[in-house]
Formats: sequence, structure tokens, C-alpha cells
Amino acid sequence: MMKQNFLIIDAEVLPDYFAKVVEAKRLVETKKVHSVSAAVLQTGISRSTYYKYKDFVFAPGKIASLGKKAVFSFDLAHKAGALSEVLSRIRAENANILTINQNLPIGGKAHITLSIETKNLKIEPMQIKSAIASAPGVSGVSLVAIE
Repeated sequence: MMKQNFLIIDAEVLPDYFAKVVEAKRLVETKKVHSVSAAVLQTGISRSTYYKYKDFVFAPGKIASLGKKAVFSFDLAHKAGALSEVLSRIRAENANILTINQNLPIGGKAHITLSIETKNLKIEPMQIKSAIASAPGVSGVSLVAIE
């Protein structure tokens, strides 16, 4: 089972941008704004602050659902067996692959969006990013979302 490092902290002792990240996430999730840019503008934080903390700061009640799904995005060299190697590495960590979207290769690389179920992982969900990045032909791995 994966180890989770959660603390419950009164927002009064934290910098205000943590609460603003939670508010921006709420605006995006409830579709009260049309984009992340609008949400950060409305809450008064930068996009970089939002993206830096969005996967680590949660409103009360959201913690119980953490770590069940994750979406990754990356570029993959157009070589036989490259995607299979990535999928094998993910499966080796006991992740269940939910969806795969592979665009046509352009310039020798294909863009991949991959969603996985993480509730039975042998490692932390954030470590899957390293497992993907270490596969041959992979570049530009990013965690798009985690729930």
C-alpha cells in the first residue's frame, strides 16, 4: 500500500496562496470560470503558483478520494515497442491503465495522454512520473491531474 504524507493544518497559519489555489480549483471544477487563467485572475494568484500546488492542496473532504486516478502527458519516440515499454513499467507498479490516447507521430514523436487508476500502486502516484520518464524514447512527462 502506498504511503501518504498528509497533515491537517489550520489555513490561518499557511500563506494565503494555498487557500487561493483551493478556490481556483473549485472555480474550475464547478465551471464558474471558463479556464484556469480566469480562475487564477479571479483569485489573485499566478498560473505558476496554481500549477505548482494544485495536486498537493485540497479542500476538506477531498482527501478521501485522493490517489484513485492520475492523468499523464508525454511525448514518445516513434519506435516499435516504445509504448509497450511505458505500459509495462506502469503495470509493474500495479497501476491499472484506464485510457490511452496516442496522436499520430509528427517529427518522429507522438504525443500520449494516459490515465491510470492508482489505488493499488506499489509506489507513490507521483513516482509513476519517474517510471514513465525513464522509459526509452520518452520526453516531456507531466502530471496533468490527480484525483
